[in-house]
Amino acid sequence: MERLDDGNSTSSPRERSASEYYKSAKTRGDFSPRRWLRITLPALILVLWLVAASFGGPTFGKLSGVSTNDQASFLPASAESTKASEWQQKFSDTQAVPAIILITAEKKLSPEQLGVLAKASSNFAEVGGVQAPQPPATSSIAGPIPSQDGLAVEFIVPVSKDAESKTVIAKLRTVANDLAPDGMRAYVTGPAGLSADLVSAFGGIDGILLVVALAAVLVILLIVYRSIVLPFIVLLTSVFALTGAILLVYAFASWGWITLNGQSQGILSILVIGAATDYSLLLVSRFREALEHTEQRWAAIGRAIRGAWEPILASGGTVIVALLCLLISDLNSNRSLGPIAAIGIVFSLAAALTFLPALLVVFGRVAFWPFKPKLQEASDQHHQHRAEVSGLEGISGLWARVGGLISRRPRWSWIIASVLLLAGAAGVLQLQANGVPQTALILKQSDAVDGQQALAKHFDAGSGSPLVVIVPQGSAQEAIKTLTANANISDATAYQGPGRPAQGAPAVVKDGKEMIDATLTVPADSAEAEETVKELRQAFSGKDVLIGGVTAVALDTNQTAQQDLLKIIPIVLLVILFILMLLLRSVLAPVLLIGSVVLSYLAALGVSALVFNQIFHFPGADAAVPLFSFVFLVALGVDYNIFLMTRVREESFKLGTRPGVLRGLGVTGGVITSAGVVLAATFAALGVIPILFLAQISFIVAFGVLVDTVLVRSILVPALAYDIGKAIWWPSKLSRQAK
Repeated sequence: MERLDDGNSTSSPRERSASEYYKSAKTRGDFSPRRWLRITLPALILVLWLVAASFGGPTFGKLSGVSTNDQASFLPASAESTKASEWQQKFSDTQAVPAIILITAEKKLSPEQLGVLAKASSNFAEVGGVQAPQPPATSSIAGPIPSQDGLAVEFIVPVSKDAESKTVIAKLRTVANDLAPDGMRAYVTGPAGLSADLVSAFGGIDGILLVVALAAVLVILLIVYRSIVLPFIVLLTSVFALTGAILLVYAFASWGWITLNGQSQGILSILVIGAATDYSLLLVSRFREALEHTEQRWAAIGRAIRGAWEPILASGGTVIVALLCLLISDLNSNRSLGPIAAIGIVFSLAAALTFLPALLVVFGRVAFWPFKPKLQEASDQHHQHRAEVSGLEGISGLWARVGGLISRRPRWSWIIASVLLLAGAAGVLQLQANGVPQTALILKQSDAVDGQQALAKHFDAGSGSPLVVIVPQGSAQEAIKTLTANANISDATAYQGPGRPAQGAPAVVKDGKEMIDATLTVPADSAEAEETVKELRQAFSGKDVLIGGVTAVALDTNQTAQQDLLKIIPIVLLVILFILMLLLRSVLAPVLLIGSVVLSYLAALGVSALVFNQIFHFPGADAAVPLFSFVFLVALGVDYNIFLMTRVREESFKLGTRPGVLRGLGVTGGVITSAGVVLAATFAALGVIPILFLAQISFIVAFGVLVDTVLVRSILVPALAYDIGKAIWWPSKLSRQAK
């Protein structure tokens, strides 16, 4: 940061009070543009943002139209299940997704009832979006297939992949319920039913999530600033940033440049609101501070931007770079989240550094009404809040007490904070992030989930979601023997064409390959089914056999996510470390900061694992949860350390390192704590969407941000810096100063 001096003081910079420092700043020539520019510049900035919002706002409700939640589309082309899917499409010209219509009865179905149900297939076939039959078949619907216990029948209905699954499934449920006689229960489940219910669960992302997040931020800002105007100025900045980001993300998704899904959509909204609010609060804090030393709002905004632009850009740049590291992921869902979230941070930075200053210049002191900052004379400030500890002059309340504690017991402070974090990190061994069944993803009542449970009682649990096995021509019968030898495979048949081919029809051959459908006795989305795929792949090793299907897709997704975790984490840490070294002109301080946020991340993950297992009783966690949590927590955790340490560095040039640490903590304590609470509240809002992945990310990041704000940034980092002293800046010249 720039060192300011009026050139007339005979005392050393570190002996001068903060008030004298600000007094000398008046002589440096604050920016004071001509009258026409003072009017034109803010107006032009506001108009440009209004135009962007006018296009981006209406686009918000259209994001779901370019979003996909098809898990198979997330996998790389090199995955075995992806290759199997490509071969499967050669055997069938359609890309239908099966829906299973299950009708259960309390008593065995009579022949008359079965006859009535047999006529139902024509009713299902008339529903728009149901795949038409492929010649020579006369019907695309299989069933009714009675269960061995005689208490249920199932229909397998192919739903066109291009159809609106939510609408098609809703119509099929209506038809099924109308056809089910009294005393029977109808379900629509299977891959298409589960996908439709998943889309329905994501429905709140378009409105409920945004309303909850903005309401939480508004309440917190009203409490913290006790101002009527300022919270709306900050919220407006966040909303405008979001509209700009949405406009660009929608365009990229429409052009096919990125793959947008419900997870990315929800995270984008939360991340933009939280980040834009954080950056805004830092600038607002500097603006308020400057208004206490100058009457001119333009001079105040100039000082605020000069003091805040570097930490804001560094913080945003750190998050952007960390997010873009996701581009090296092998999962398309992870890879697409990187640029989507990075776009959000870019617009958050742009809004905080252009739109917000324009509004603050327009409102001036009125932005803080009814508690407007008053101009204070340097002489008045010099005699206020005298402190026994150098660096705490003018600091009162909580942060004066925290600073006093750190100055008296710095080593004990950071040791105790570290022990608490290590204790929390011990729980990370309990995290079960190996993936969860698709039926466990939805945290609200789901007809498809209920149907899967009922299906497992009457049929093979894997009915409707078979394993797809691609084998060389002529080896189908040998492969079928290997498949049926597995205890979790009830049946395996070579594909003989669409519909119901004549008995003894030859297997279809495509480009020297045959296809086998293998029915699982266990649920297709279960851990047992995934283990079965592993066993079969091992059994077919070296035989040019591919295994695909719903289960294989889930297995490959989980394994790829775990590989991404080991690959991306070191790269993110190295990139952030490099940025911190450039920003702080130091080696030691960035290393310690990286260590603190990693420890904080592990503590958040450990405590969350205990909460998930012991309180919420979740069946596990998505394999991508640790990676997403790491990227957000480490990048955002570094944000608060950047806000703190850039101010500490600035104050250290004037006062010396140890007084600079205390003063930096004192003047940034309130704003960083407020920013942390706001960000935690916005991520907590993700919990309103009844999706397991988002609920877990919501808790981990919200809890982790609070740990970063309250423990790491308030105690651990300043106490460690105070204990080490000027050596914290090694090898920069600041490490060689007198104090």
